[in-house]
Amino acid sequence: MKQWLKNITGIAAKEKELEAKELAMLDKTDPKAAATKRGEPWVNVLDMQVNEENIRNGFFELDWNDYFIKELITNGYGTEADPQEEIVDRWFKDIIYNMLEQEGLDTNRNAGYINVVPISKGKSEVS
Repeated sequence: MKQWLKNITGIAAKEKELEAKELAMLDKTDPKAAATKRGEPWVNVLDMQVNEENIRNGFFELDWNDYFIKELITNGYGTEADPQEEIVDRWFKDIIYNMLEQEGLDTNRNAGYINVVPISKGKSEVS
């Protein structure tokens, strides 16, 4: 009954219009929040730095939402019981491996290890 009343008074249409405007604003100001509100997976590289003393070392700082983690779990990168950082680490290693392979480069590079440091929920530093 309540929804019917909203429909005939035009309140439902106004609510949809306001929600669309809010999402458009979020797309510009906070893409992670916008994707989360839509229920879409989202991941972003926040920072990437290279060690000036040893070019083979550096780090990426990644940020993601829970929908991205769910998608990774669905695609075999972990389980609900795994820490999010470990799930993202498996995916990130796979991405790097595939990039090397596509370029015809040696995937067994013995360049060290990937260190994942949780910064806060939904963020980690990968070096």
